[in-house]
Amino acid sequence: MSDARAPQPRKASFWRSVRTVAWGFLGIRKKSGYQDDLAQVNPFHVVLAALAGVVILVLALVGIVKWVVASA
Repeated sequence: MSDARAPQPRKASFWRSVRTVAWGFLGIRKKSGYQDDLAQVNPFHVVLAALAGVVILVLALVGIVKWVVASA
């Protein structure tokens, strides 16, 4: 006998993957949040979000260095 009110697993979303990667970049996360994310993300989305995050981080660092060097 199945309970009709049983929670349905949430569909993996790209936004949730981006949040998971952002928490990974910061290096802080509750264990319960980490486990929830692992159960609800698509690995392909995580890889794409991580690559995009790395590109944004590198471009931001290059921009900051150019700005500091130009103002010195």
